[in-house]
Amino acid sequence: MPGSRDQNRSGGAAARHPGADLTPFRAIAESVSADGGELVEQVSALIDQTQAFAAAQVNAALTLRNWYIGRMIDVEVLKEGRAGYDQEIVATLSPKLTKRFGRGFNQSSLYRMVKFSQTFPDIEIVATLSPKLSWSHFREIVALPHAEARSFYATEAAARNLSVRDLRYAVSRKAFERREIADSQIPEGSAVPLDAFRDPVLLDMLGLADTFLERDLEAALRHDMEAFLLEVGRGWAFVERQKRMTFDGDDYYLDLLFYSRPLRRLIAVELKVGKFKPSYQGQMNFYLKWLDRHERQTDENPPIGLILCTTASRDQIELLELHKDGIVVAEYWTTLPPKAELQARIQAIYREAQERIARRQLTAADEEDIDE
Repeated sequence: MPGSRDQNRSGGAAARHPGADLTPFRAIAESVSADGGELVEQVSALIDQTQAFAAAQVNAALTLRNWYIGRMIDVEVLKEGRAGYDQEIVATLSPKLTKRFGRGFNQSSLYRMVKFSQTFPDIEIVATLSPKLSWSHFREIVALPHAEARSFYATEAAARNLSVRDLRYAVSRKAFERREIADSQIPEGSAVPLDAFRDPVLLDMLGLADTFLERDLEAALRHDMEAFLLEVGRGWAFVERQKRMTFDGDDYYLDLLFYSRPLRRLIAVELKVGKFKPSYQGQMNFYLKWLDRHERQTDENPPIGLILCTTASRDQIELLELHKDGIVVAEYWTTLPPKAELQARIQAIYREAQERIARRQLTAADEEDIDE
């Protein structure tokens, strides 16, 4: 019968071309309905969230498309296997694609896509990151010279939902190098987890003058806590200032207390104006033991401490082995030099940190040889 043939035809077409996945739309609609409110507010929320979802899908598709274009060009070049063929194929392909599809396919863009596929050879990783990172994010990341830095900024941008502008800001302020400098204090088996801090901590956003007291620094941090939290780490929450600790009838006061959700532990912060002194270790160690006994919850990790000083001898810090007590020391800079000088100073500290790690590894290897 004609009717049944039409039904079979339409059913077959539906099988070959499945409809849209309703799961995200149902989730959005149910979330909006659960929030309640007037109808116009519910519909408006539905529209906003659907548009955001659609934009994320488009960004992901664009990123994956560009990866595949780069991979196809790269495979073609490798297949031919002769010098200069990459230039020849890009020069030929670019005007043809531009004629068919318009902007976005000039030679520079195609070379960038090839580099993208080479830099991120695993498409599964790209697919995982693409809902959070746009093609513009990847353009910034691919331009970085070192694989470890690219991995760091990709993870950081996705985890913290950084805009492209925020990503550029983090790169310009050497977030990767400063994390590595802080990690150089933390050998394997330390009480302090890796990737928890940055050194130096850049506090130029506080607008402090050349001379200030510790209470001025604390007041400035409280006034601009959001900027400080963005600088020090992901997932930090402010708990208390001048945390009072009573022991044997005496009161002691910790400058700032935070909680880190990713680390699941309290973080005690002491602010010092001037150079780091070894006596600060004992003071922070007391705070950490008090917090561990009186404030730590049963499902939390032991508290750790961060001592912020104007200047610090990193060799002295290594000698004291503060990491065994769960303590990290970092410099803070309230004013920044010009961009080129800032990069040079941090790169110099970064190289020193790498040298300390290399010496530590060499010493450990020598000790293993002696044991054998």
